[in-house]
Amino acid sequence: MNRTLNKRKNSFLAAGILALVLIASGWVLLTNLSENDGPSQSGRLTVGSPAPDFQAVDMAGEKVSLSDYRGKVVVLNFWASWCGPCVNEMPLIDRVRQANVPEAEVLYINVGESKGTVREFLALHKFNFSAFIDATGKLAGLYKVTGLPVTYVLDPDGDIAGVAIGEIRSEAQLQAYIDAAKED
Repeated sequence: MNRTLNKRKNSFLAAGILALVLIASGWVLLTNLSENDGPSQSGRLTVGSPAPDFQAVDMAGEKVSLSDYRGKVVVLNFWASWCGPCVNEMPLIDRVRQANVPEAEVLYINVGESKGTVREFLALHKFNFSAFIDATGKLAGLYKVTGLPVTYVLDPDGDIAGVAIGEIRSEAQLQAYIDAAKED
């Protein structure tokens, strides 16, 4: 009986420590993003402005530039595996992505986590897409991301056509952003 009680105490202690580590990691990430680039709510990139170009390496090690996708609608989704709303919206975003091939591309940009963590997360949730790793928060800073999730929709010319701050809750919401970007 004492053994069972000790095992339970150890399990609760381990779960508590893990929760504290995740909370602290999220706080450090968000604090670093806001300290490094100082974006305020009013400092966000605006609809109609050109999206900053960038180069990133995907999970397969392939280097790509945002400008490689000119001529297509591009959805930039900034996320992290510890972010509940990010995880909630990913299946929805993936369904919309699949419905819009080849006119639109979704670039999933993980903020602040390692390639191994992201690979494990994608495998665990059986997601069949690649992600870009922004371990230092540089891309998030470039796009003035101060919290997660944030989704930018870019028109075929590379201009920002829409911004969703927080969880996307319906396929129709994201599809409306994509449709508007196609019309620009």
